[in-house]
Amino acid sequence: MATVPPVLVLHVLLAACAAAVDAAAAGSSKVPAIYVFGDSTADVGNNNYLPGGDVPRANFPHNGVDFPTSRPTGRFSNGYNGVDFLAVNMGFKRSPPPFLAVANKTNKQVFRGLLGVNFASAGSGILDTTGSSIIPLSKQVEQFAAVQRNISSRVGNGAAADALLSRSLFLVSTGGNDLFAFFSRNSTPSDADKQQFVGNLVALYQNHVKALYVLGARKFAVIDVPPIGCCPYPRSLHPLGACIDVLNELARGFNKGVKAAMHGLSLSFQGFRYSVGSSHAVAQSIMKHPQRLGFKDVTNACCGSGRFNGESGCTPNATLCDNRHEYLFWDLLHPTHATSKLAAAAIYNGSLHFAAPINFRQLVEDDRY
Repeated sequence: MATVPPVLVLHVLLAACAAAVDAAAAGSSKVPAIYVFGDSTADVGNNNYLPGGDVPRANFPHNGVDFPTSRPTGRFSNGYNGVDFLAVNMGFKRSPPPFLAVANKTNKQVFRGLLGVNFASAGSGILDTTGSSIIPLSKQVEQFAAVQRNISSRVGNGAAADALLSRSLFLVSTGGNDLFAFFSRNSTPSDADKQQFVGNLVALYQNHVKALYVLGARKFAVIDVPPIGCCPYPRSLHPLGACIDVLNELARGFNKGVKAAMHGLSLSFQGFRYSVGSSHAVAQSIMKHPQRLGFKDVTNACCGSGRFNGESGCTPNATLCDNRHEYLFWDLLHPTHATSKLAAAAIYNGSLHFAAPINFRQLVEDDRY
């Protein structure tokens, strides 16, 4: 397959960003609801409601400094995260609310299935053993099952609920924490070790997606894992400050496996439609051509401390950059509001380089159900 010329990639990214603004201005939502599953790349505040001191949180400054009213919400960002911007592209104000914020408010629209729910939990993974005191993907699927039952009882008949869910979008963004956990146990794994771990991880991921299909999901919007070895935290661990290759190899292997798994599911299950959005491709493009895309720093975190500002998280006492829109990374592991906006635009409206086999817009607009 021919390599996409870098200049063409840049033009696609920039054009996609402009198209995203136009699409958002249109207003009305393009799907009945969005259901979100994943980790800190997608969490909009679920972890705020979890007990314990070990829970990863972002509900304090400087997080949220560029969010409307400059308030920290639990997003690991200075403003919106990628899910928020994808939701904007679909005509929503931002991501649906966190499940734990609305779990006891059964009169809300969210339980009638009109808006959706965000189940994502920072620190979680595909494996139940990944993370501590958080909500693993398996539990997130169980939480959706409760919502699905509630929708069915409120809509009044199974066919109507099935129709609503089949037109809704199921967005999954996870996997990075599992790869970090594997690396923390073995920083020099053999090729066989990597293949076995990634193979098992992809198989479990596939099982979670199947469970959602059984519960009524038909449209799956999957976000792959970026080159996590180039985040400020891994760089801070490298003697020379370089990217950690093992982590990037794991990410590439996982992404390849997820693509194959989703394709296989689409062949096996009637009505199964999907798109894999590549945060990996977007991050690589920004790192290769930062200035053309308006970025000046693609190695340091805007908010943090220590080497690369990546040795600790973004806390009220952390060092905060002024030109946040010029940074690829917000904190030791997460992108800035500006990065997320560009990534969402490319994944939603961009070419096969950024989302395949179709982009998210094409998935959203597929009305065969």
